[in-house]
Amino acid sequence: MEKAAIFYATGRRKSSVARVWLKAGEGKIRVNDRPAEEYFGRPTLRMVIAQPFKAAEVEAKFDVVATVHGGGATGQAGALRLGISRALLQAGEDLRTALKKGGFLTRDPRVKERKKYGQRGARARFQFSKR
Repeated sequence: MEKAAIFYATGRRKSSVARVWLKAGEGKIRVNDRPAEEYFGRPTLRMVIAQPFKAAEVEAKFDVVATVHGGGATGQAGALRLGISRALLQAGEDLRTALKKGGFLTRDPRVKERKKYGQRGARARFQFSKR
């Protein structure tokens, strides 16, 4: 692993997309030009984006610069987690087993179902009246 190497990956979840650049550093995470602590207010979301580093046992070895757009905070955190995991995979193929075991390399396929024409919602139908 070279010192000057920068690893890029894309992560997606729901309607959120995260573009992630990973480089050797001391563990700083910047999301949309803001520190992760400021961008993701909830501690659970910060925990979600730190999971791949804990699983691969490389905490405080990489700096992350990410741009995230679309969806809500939870979807963005999930997209960022997948992007970080994919970038770590480029950094070292030996990390694959730890990341795979944690389930961090699988894209969460759950997306909001579209509303059908002539209906009230995706699954909801108009109330049936016999008379």
